[in-house]
Amino acid sequence: MIVYEYPFNERIRTLLRLEDLYEKFKFFVHQEHPMQHHVALATIFDMLEVAGRADLKSDLLQELERQRQTLLGYRSNPAVQSEMLDAVLGEVDSVSSALVAAQGKTGQNVRDNEWLMSIRGRTIIPGGACEFDLPSYHAWQQRPAEQRFADIMNWFTPLSPLFDALRLVLRLLRDSGAPKKMIASAGSYQQMLQGKVYQMLRLTVDETLGAIPEISANKYMLWVRFTSQAADLKPKPLEEDVPFELTLCNF
Repeated sequence: MIVYEYPFNERIRTLLRLEDLYEKFKFFVHQEHPMQHHVALATIFDMLEVAGRADLKSDLLQELERQRQTLLGYRSNPAVQSEMLDAVLGEVDSVSSALVAAQGKTGQNVRDNEWLMSIRGRTIIPGGACEFDLPSYHAWQQRPAEQRFADIMNWFTPLSPLFDALRLVLRLLRDSGAPKKMIASAGSYQQMLQGKVYQMLRLTVDETLGAIPEISANKYMLWVRFTSQAADLKPKPLEEDVPFELTLCNF
């Protein structure tokens, strides 16, 4: 099964982009080749570009507090498992406290490092990080993999509270919806949302069907059109019925 996600607003779009960058970073930083560590470092620079919004930290803190208040309201519900509820509340409190304790602007430690900023300026240029442009960076890349890993993680660590909060918020959002089985007749599906506000859509489809969803949505209407890929990988409309699962998520 393949899961496709569609954000309904710019805030969730930003969180999903940062999550994608974090997954990329995790993969490459745990490799050993200098080129793979170059990608990990360049991904940190990309994170700073996306997370540059000054209100991202406050947005996450506000959302975590809203979730905390909502979860506290479940304490009197006998159908809710108190141990699981306490565990989630504890996680929310821990993540919030760490984010509050994070000083300064997101990634300021990287911005204050002139050497890293010189590398960032060159990586914007295609091929700009060659050894003749950045001999000191080339020398760093020749260090043992363990030392390069330690350096990169040291530069990334101040960003960790932000990504811990981001992952928790997205997890709570994904858990907020219940999947429903749908059929896209002749490859097309429409649903009126009647003005109800959602944060994100999750669509799950069997990968063996070769069906790729093109999603368009606002607070009034949801439209999904399935396509398939020809030999040249160019999308073409899919005219057969496509079963899928739809989850509408909202805090």
